[in-house]
Amino acid sequence: MSPAEGKLRILLSGMVAGDPHQGGATWAVLQYLTGLEELGHEVVLVEPVPVESLDPGGAVATYFEGLPSIEGRAALLGRGTEQTAGTPYADLLAFARSADLLLNVSGMLRDERLLESIPVRAFLDLDPGFNQVWQATGSDMGFDLHTHFVTVGVRIGAEDCPIPTLGRNWIPTLPPVVLARWPAADAAPARDAFTSVGHWRSYGSIEHEGVHYGQRAHALRPLFELPTRTRAGFELALGVHPDEVEDLRALREKGWGLLDPYEVAGTPGDYAAFVRGSKAELCVAKSGYVNSRSGWFSDRSACYLASGRPVVAQDTGFAHSLPVSEGLLGFDGVEEAAAMVEGVEAEPDRHGRAARQLAEEYLDSRKVLQRLLERLA
Repeated sequence: MSPAEGKLRILLSGMVAGDPHQGGATWAVLQYLTGLEELGHEVVLVEPVPVESLDPGGAVATYFEGLPSIEGRAALLGRGTEQTAGTPYADLLAFARSADLLLNVSGMLRDERLLESIPVRAFLDLDPGFNQVWQATGSDMGFDLHTHFVTVGVRIGAEDCPIPTLGRNWIPTLPPVVLARWPAADAAPARDAFTSVGHWRSYGSIEHEGVHYGQRAHALRPLFELPTRTRAGFELALGVHPDEVEDLRALREKGWGLLDPYEVAGTPGDYAAFVRGSKAELCVAKSGYVNSRSGWFSDRSACYLASGRPVVAQDTGFAHSLPVSEGLLGFDGVEEAAAMVEGVEAEPDRHGRAARQLAEEYLDSRKVLQRLLERLA
């Protein structure tokens, strides 16, 4: 495989519709699809889903059919079957047999007929720490089906990063953002608030070798006082279950605005509008990313930066790969968070310009993905 020699055929697998109405999660995969195509490569996307999700008119199939720019080059594949929505299985198989590269988010594609003839099969880790610890503690993440291992946990393998490497050489990469699809916002923000989108809890937490790989809930609780420490407003589009009564009450009492992520960011278009309509992002990471010093940086934050919206982000060690000054500010604890927020409040235009410049220099999909392809060659 040599990207310098011309067009590659790339099979990409990741979640775009299987858990529908998550515009941000969809965009995380579409950045790869669109960015690789922008480089001139031929890409086909396949997402394994339960067979019942293929039902026409169902939530998954309907959401999938409404996604932009994927017609004729994407499929939902019923797990363990040859049933698809979108590209027929026979066409997927023909493409895979001539493909140069597989990019497989979290190893979710396990169909060995599709995988077996692809010479470079890369496990793409967008959830650093969790994927490795699950594998280390007995869950089969499909590592053995792959030849290469890529991660946005750019510090995996560093001496002070406890995430197990499991004997693999992890290729670090930053999250790509397709700048043409994420232009700098040309209007004042619609929301006079720092915002973000995500889940309160994504799945179960896990303890491994003294490190707690926890969720966003665990990282945000120590920040409950933040709205009382600054003049800024905060609006979080978080999927918080109604049973989280005490946390919901504490958030509201301390002045956090809570939005329904399915309403404000339930499609790729709505998600983009929400990001561009925000003053800035307050990025609170899963505590597992923080505790492990993984170097994780959010694909969501990349979208804010590209849109010219500054990011105040919880420190995971990403300063090893990105400049932290204007446009992007890191914090550890509520006092630092308040100080960084106040800094953006004081000079929003300067930080906004710096945010876009940072995205252009470090996160432009043309640069990020070209470097990745060269390392996989």
